[in-house]
Amino acid sequence: MAIRDRGKKKWQQASFMPVGFEMTRAMFKDQERKLKPLLDEYEKEEFDRSIAYAMEYNLPVKIKVWSDGFTETVTDRIHYVNPITFQLCIEMTTNKIERIAFDHIVGLIVVE
Repeated sequence: MAIRDRGKKKWQQASFMPVGFEMTRAMFKDQERKLKPLLDEYEKEEFDRSIAYAMEYNLPVKIKVWSDGFTETVTDRIHYVNPITFQLCIEMTTNKIERIAFDHIVGLIVVE
């Protein structure tokens, strides 16, 4: 007796599965987003003092950067502060300069 199989038809219904998994991942990622924390004037002044201190003694800083609902931490030395565009220029370890806008900084600590 031969096995009567439906062939490709039985897998045709599962063709939507990769799209469904992708949509589920995107949904869970959207749920992890957080609002940007509000900083008061005292915290901003403390950031300014820490930046000046780190630049004076060439110390690395740990910066928390908010971007599109997520925060990431960058740890490197400050190369330059651009007061016209309101950006920090961070000297990365690969001899590359990364620019971070002041508006995106939510935390700053000088690493000694």
